[in-house]
Amino acid sequence: MRRKLAAGNWKMNGLRAALAELEALSQTHPEPDVDILVCPPATLISSAAQTVENANISIGGQDCHAELSGAHTGDISAAMLVDAGASAVILGHSERREDHEESSEMVRAKGRTAQGAGLAAVICLGESLAQREAANTLDIIAGQLAASLPDNSTAENLVIAYEPIWAIGTGMIPNMAQIGEVHDFIRTRLERRFGAGVGRGVRILYGGSVNPGNAAEIFAVPNVDGALVGGASLKAEDFSPIIKALEASA
Repeated sequence: MRRKLAAGNWKMNGLRAALAELEALSQTHPEPDVDILVCPPATLISSAAQTVENANISIGGQDCHAELSGAHTGDISAAMLVDAGASAVILGHSERREDHEESSEMVRAKGRTAQGAGLAAVICLGESLAQREAANTLDIIAGQLAASLPDNSTAENLVIAYEPIWAIGTGMIPNMAQIGEVHDFIRTRLERRFGAGVGRGVRILYGGSVNPGNAAEIFAVPNVDGALVGGASLKAEDFSPIIKALEASA
């Protein structure tokens, strides 16, 4: 049985004062029925890990380099994330793919390194609005799945996040049938590539304008094992109702 996962991506938001939100979240959910992962900016990872040291909340990074060390000014390695207290890392987010021109092959290399360092790789996939309107969504997802996932992935070190690019931060989301179609497609492809055991065990999250008002409906869709939440994860009072909706669906 896949344990549901509520993951928060703070993106380039959060100063030290934001750690109070983690404290509030841990107090509201002392013994959650789902896994909770918060991915703050790199400057807060170590402090965040210390803040939730005695809570049932995990901390993750938002990116890592494909190499474990070296002359890569400004980059962060998977080993550094682990050393700072992270247990997972988001890879291949559309904002990285677009703003930094990251290819699926680069995401795969990062994922392989992250998994080798002991991190769970949360690998993001998603289509643009033009691709959705051209009915190319499943072709795009198939290509990203094939090229972005490390070959030795397991249900423990891989999480998939389906985030349609056009839904991120816009307030728009696909309808439930569309979300279900993509999640079912991803599940089938995972089973085909990694076998039934791994393929059925990998968690598939939905991301893109998830909020307290639509979370319950999204979590009722088969093969939706949780959410990767952006803006609504910055405040405990916004993230908590999403977590509670996920717990109700578990």
